[in-house]
Amino acid sequence: MNKGFVVILATILVLSAGLVIILSAGYVSLNNIKAVRNNLYSVQAYYAAEAGIEDSLLRLLDPDMEDPNPAGYSLTTGEANATLEISKDPIARSYTIISEGDKSNRIRKITIILKITTTNVSFHYGVQIGEGNLTMDSGSKVYGNIYSNGRIVGSSNTKIYGDVYSASSSGKIDKLKVLKSSPEAEDGNAHANTISDSNIANGAYYQTIISTTAGSYFPGSPDSPVEQMPISKEEILNWKNSAAPPLGEERDSYLLGGNDEDSLGPVKINGSLTLASNAVLTMTGTIWVTGSIILESNAVLQLDSTYGALSDVIVADGKILLDSNIIICGSEGYNKGTKKCNPSASSYLMLLSTDNSLDPRNPAILSKSNTATAVLYTNQGIIVLDSNSKLKEATAYALHLNSNAEVTYETGLANAQFTSGPGASYQVVEWKEIE
Repeated sequence: MNKGFVVILATILVLSAGLVIILSAGYVSLNNIKAVRNNLYSVQAYYAAEAGIEDSLLRLLDPDMEDPNPAGYSLTTGEANATLEISKDPIARSYTIISEGDKSNRIRKITIILKITTTNVSFHYGVQIGEGNLTMDSGSKVYGNIYSNGRIVGSSNTKIYGDVYSASSSGKIDKLKVLKSSPEAEDGNAHANTISDSNIANGAYYQTIISTTAGSYFPGSPDSPVEQMPISKEEILNWKNSAAPPLGEERDSYLLGGNDEDSLGPVKINGSLTLASNAVLTMTGTIWVTGSIILESNAVLQLDSTYGALSDVIVADGKILLDSNIIICGSEGYNKGTKKCNPSASSYLMLLSTDNSLDPRNPAILSKSNTATAVLYTNQGIIVLDSNSKLKEATAYALHLNSNAEVTYETGLANAQFTSGPGASYQVVEWKEIE
C-alpha cells in the first residue's frame, strides 16, 4: 500500500514538474513570439513612417504630383498607416515634415527638415547686353565693364570706366570715351570689330578703326565671342516655382497704399503689384507677379534683415515701372533718417521682367530719374534708364541710357548668392527618429 502511494506521488511530482517545465517553456515561447511580433510591428511602423516621408518629398518636389495637404494627410502602406504633418517656414525657406507610423498601436515617428539651397548668380559686368544693342545719350556713364552681343553707340560725353566689348563680326563701338577705373588700373580697353569716333585710354582691339585715339593699337584682333545671358528661361521658372504654392501663398493684385508698410513673400500674385508713394514693402520671400510692377515716387522696397548676405528676386511677367526717387535695398534695410539704404551687407534685390518689348517708348523696364535701385534684368526686352537714374547692375537684351543716367557696378555682384533659382535645389538637412 505504501509502495503504491509512493509510486503515485512520484508520478504526480514528475508530471507536475513536467507540466511546470512545459508551461514555463510555453510562457517563454509566448513571450518570445510577442517580442518578435512587437518588433515586427515596430519595424512595420517605422517603414510606414519612412514611406510617409518619401511620399511627402515626392509630392513636394515633383511638379507633376499633387501638392500634399499642408494640414497633413494619411497614407496606408501594407497593413500599417502613416500620418503626416507638414509645416513651412517661409523666412528660412524650409519644410519640417513629421511622419508617424502606426501598426497595431506600435508607434514610430520620423522628422526631416527640407531646405532650399542657395546658388550663385554671377554678374561679371556692370552692363551686359544681348543682340539688341546698347545706346547711351549725352552725359550717361557706366562705372564697370560692359559686354554687348550687339553694338554700343554713345553720344557726346558718354563715358565708360572699365573695359568695353562688342562681340562678333558685326560688333561696333561708336562715340565712346573709354577710361580707366582708376589711374593705376590696367582697364580702359575697347574690343570690337569696328571702333569709330572714340577715345580709348588704354588698348584698342579691332579689325577696323575710324577717327579714334587710343593708348595702344592692336589691329587684326579677333572678334570677341557672343556670351550667353547669365540667367536662362528655365532658371527664371525655378524662381517662379519657389514663390508659388505650396511654399508660397497665392493672391490677387496687390496694392500698398501711400505711407503704409507691409511684409510680403514668398507669394505668387495673379495680377499687378503696386506700391503707392512713400509706401514701404519688406520682402520675406521670392515674389512672382503675373502682371506688371509699379513703384510710385518715393516708394521703398527692401529685403527682410533675416536674409543676411543672401539676395532675392521679384519676377514680373509684365512690365516694371520705377518712378522717381525709388529706394531699393538688400537686407541692410532702409534708413528712414537718412532716407537711404544702410551700409551694404552684400545683399541685393533684383527686379526681373520677362516682357519682350523692345520699344524705348514702352520698355520692359523703365527706371525714372533719381532712382537708387539694385539690379535690373530682362533677357527679352529693353531697359530704359531715364535721366539721373542710378543702379548697381543692368542686364538686358537691349539697353538705353538717357542723358546723365549712371550704372555703378559693385564687385560683390560677381558672387551674389540668391535664395533660390538658378541651380538651386531642395536638400534634406536633418533626418532623425523622434519616437
